[in-house]
Amino acid sequence: MRTLLLFLQNHWLALRQRLAPLIALIPRPLRRAGLWTLLALPLAVLLYALALVPFTPGISDIRKAKSELPAQLMSADGKLLAEYRWANREWVALDKISPNVVNALIATEDHRFYNHFGLDWRRTASSVLLTLRGDPQGGSTITQQLARNLFPEEIGRSRTITRKLKEAITALKIEASYSKDEILETYLNTVPFLYNAYGIEMAARTYFDKSADKLNVLESATLIGMLKGTAYYNPVTQPERAQARRNTVLAQMVKRGKLDAKQLDGLQKRPLRINFERQTEVMGPAPHFAHQLRKTLIAWADANGYSLYSDGLVIRTTIDSRLQAYANRAVAHQGRQLQGVADAAWARRDGWGPQNELVRTLVRESTEYRAAVDKGDAPDDALKTLLGDTAFMQKLRSEKTRVQAGFLAQDPVTGHVLAWVGSRDFAQDPYDHVQAARRQPGSTFKPFVYGAAFANGASPTDTLMDTAVEIPLGGGRVWRPSDGGPPSDQPMTLGDGLAFSKNTITAQVMQQVGPARVAEVARALGVRQSPLEEVPSLALGTSPVTLKEMVTAYSSIVNLGRYVEPVVITRIEDRHGKVLETFAPSTPQEVFQPRAAQTLRNTMRGAVDKGTATAIRTRYGIQADVAGKTGTTQDNTDGWFILMHARVVAGAWAGFNDGRITLRSDYWGQGARSALPMVGEFMQQALRTNVVSTRDRFVDEFDTPPPTDNSLNSMREWIRGLFHSDTPAAPAAPPDNTPPHPAAPRVQPPVTIDPVDATTLPGPA
Repeated sequence: MRTLLLFLQNHWLALRQRLAPLIALIPRPLRRAGLWTLLALPLAVLLYALALVPFTPGISDIRKAKSELPAQLMSADGKLLAEYRWANREWVALDKISPNVVNALIATEDHRFYNHFGLDWRRTASSVLLTLRGDPQGGSTITQQLARNLFPEEIGRSRTITRKLKEAITALKIEASYSKDEILETYLNTVPFLYNAYGIEMAARTYFDKSADKLNVLESATLIGMLKGTAYYNPVTQPERAQARRNTVLAQMVKRGKLDAKQLDGLQKRPLRINFERQTEVMGPAPHFAHQLRKTLIAWADANGYSLYSDGLVIRTTIDSRLQAYANRAVAHQGRQLQGVADAAWARRDGWGPQNELVRTLVRESTEYRAAVDKGDAPDDALKTLLGDTAFMQKLRSEKTRVQAGFLAQDPVTGHVLAWVGSRDFAQDPYDHVQAARRQPGSTFKPFVYGAAFANGASPTDTLMDTAVEIPLGGGRVWRPSDGGPPSDQPMTLGDGLAFSKNTITAQVMQQVGPARVAEVARALGVRQSPLEEVPSLALGTSPVTLKEMVTAYSSIVNLGRYVEPVVITRIEDRHGKVLETFAPSTPQEVFQPRAAQTLRNTMRGAVDKGTATAIRTRYGIQADVAGKTGTTQDNTDGWFILMHARVVAGAWAGFNDGRITLRSDYWGQGARSALPMVGEFMQQALRTNVVSTRDRFVDEFDTPPPTDNSLNSMREWIRGLFHSDTPAAPAAPPDNTPPHPAAPRVQPPVTIDPVDATTLPGPA
């Protein structure tokens, strides 16, 4: 308010001098009455404007907008992970911007820029008169345009007197806060230029592949010409309009003395030369992690009176930049391997062909098909046309058969998230396969079944018969789980049933403990957001969950039944290093019997030592104390692997965004070959570089086998009474046909997320 009154006071004398000749023309008898009449409307407008002042941005907000210090997301070891900018731009000083840009801007948009205080009364009056004559013209100064660019929500875009008054008041405040050069610098760094390019630097790179200080007069005129309507004068899609507008800007530069008139004719004849390259935003090494945190951080900043985009906040996270780099490389490497498999399989005629009903369905679901039908084409004709369109079919295949992956590593003791990879490429697929995607976990869900059994008094050495199983579901339905091959009809220990991921054994254990109890165990350990369907097939992982939930649940197993809430932020500081808030570490909660959890954790060593995950030892040379579980869903749609170590739990998922798409390979589609290599490579590198201690081992809190729970003796007796033999010889481990890994050292591990029919079974683990 005070600033506005000072401006009015300082310019009142100048305004009286300009109005004096006009007042003298009015006859004296009418002058007094006419003067009051003339003053009534401006006075009303002035009073209304004064009432609007509190509803416009404050001086502190205006000063802050120019400073623009984006919040920095830092790793636990002090490396920059991301910056939270409100737009994709790079701020450059005015002296780093070509003078041609400044000259073109002032000549075209506001040639009296250095002579007014934010409002150009002559231009405003001219705009009003032209608009009343039916030729709408903009009357905003550069300062008024800057006000709209900086505060679009506060000022608004509607064509009303309220908006214009808010714009004018904000422009006066900007003039009071900034010098003229600062206004130009801020304007040129905040104006949008399409294609997610904000500011003159990003515009120069996008349209001419050069920096803003290298723009010549033609390039400068082209970009400034876009400001009248970026889409209408887009030089990429509307080159003729853009060239005509460029020539208008050049003419204005001559008119305002910014360009020699002798050059005009030659310059206007020059063709429009664009070197277009869309600028991708620099996402940093953990883009999905940064994106997941953005809403939380904005809410914190708003609640505490800060701006995430301009106050220079420093957010300290739990991510280890070294482990994040290993995870990124592992996902990228395995992603390329799997993509080659998928491309070869789907390129065949029997894969991506017009006779494939899935392909025909995908075409019908495409936007191109819907657009053709909406335009009036018969559905069959539209389908036939698109199936015959080679370019369209190649594009659709590329989109639908792009292999995706997710990876998460977490310290089970502290709950600190150490590495987070949400997809193979954030720019291509920002969808997060760690926290957002829910997929069937397959056999990685089986530990919850065995954990429930161990809590009920069962032992890993108890035996069941590997034989065909039929479980009544009610209503005449029967569930017949099976494995990749016929059952051996031999006794098998529960430990081997888990190590070799035997569905027939797991189904029998589920039958004894019950789906409700298994679901209870899974929820307690960490599967707390995804709904679990309490049916027998839950034992084989038919209820979709997230990778984050599964890694957290396995961390609870390492912790001997103690759940630790995942932690991602440790503290937030201001730009000077002052700690604004410290986030308390998670407190472990005992959610499952520690003795049963210890038994389960130790039993899960079997998958790595002799079962489905032996590649961890044989291919990646990891000889540390680790345990884990592979998982594969029906038709090899989803591949999983989670590895447990005393100070790190690392899990990976591989598949496609569309659950109907598969790798079309029984070999590569298994979790042991699709997901395990990501975890194996990650752990190998973490150990090789000594980021993770090789000395950490699981700690047993209980030295003796658990005593039998008398109230649950019936289950043990049922199990042991099935046959006379106690412990069979362990079945031979399945051959590991994975190509050998080069010279893997014998070292230890690192420190530190489509329903299946209940009568069927997910594929081999």
